Amino acid sequence: MVEGRRRRVLVTGGSLGIGAACVRSLAQAGDHVVVADVLDAEGSELVAALVAEGLSAEYVHLDVEVLDDVVAGIAATADDGFDVVVANAGIARRRPFGDLTDAEWAHVLDVNLTGAMRVVRAALPGLRARGGGSVVAMSSVHGVAYGWAEHAHYSTSKAGLVGLVRALASELGPDGIRVNAVAPGMIRTAQSLDEVNSAGAVALDAAASSVPLRRIGEPDEVADVVLFLASDAARYVTGQALVVDGGLTVHLG
Repeated sequence: MVEGRRRRVLVTGGSLGIGAACVRSLAQAGDHVVVADVLDAEGSELVAALVAEGLSAEYVHLDVEVLDDVVAGIAATADDGFDVVVANAGIARRRPFGDLTDAEWAHVLDVNLTGAMRVVRAALPGLRARGGGSVVAMSSVHGVAYGWAEHAHYSTSKAGLVGLVRALASELGPDGIRVNAVAPGMIRTAQSLDEVNSAGAVALDAAASSVPLRRIGEPDEVADVVLFLASDAARYVTGQALVVDGGLTVHLG
């Protein structure tokens, strides 16, 4: 990145939850943030709020499952390239393994893992053109430390992201591109509050007693770690998966 130039940042799945918290943190740090999502109303509303606060952001419809969407969305918003790419788009779907269909398996992996690959691959020429940068992928404690019953496809996708991060860190390091992952634990988001596909509010609050810090995390606490990895403060950090879980893994692991 050229000194003194405003950074351009792409955040997929940036309309809600952890993604929206990342968007806000990066915009508040002075970056121009592109919110890329399929939730057009929510994403546009977030961008409007940021712009009203004097921050720099724009929205683009981008479905990480559709290659043409990814390529077109990045081409339309990258200018001469992104300095930071946050591959955050992801879904969770509950399904007992014995009932899990090939299509359900493929859908979750296509969004969570292959979608991240598509985004980083499409953004790579611009990252190189900008002289390097930072890629941050959103994994999970269920991909780096624990399994998750009835979520085999989710856990597999999040573990796969860590493998992708390590491989790309090795390959892209000579280009000045750092690649890392963040692995959140129990964070209060719309996804974790979903009783059908995730824990639900009652179970989530009950689980707080298992966390050494005795509380559920908030999206901005994950965003702060993403902000660190995207910054020069992490200039010698690459190929890592930073766990943000209030101490859960060391307590139970």
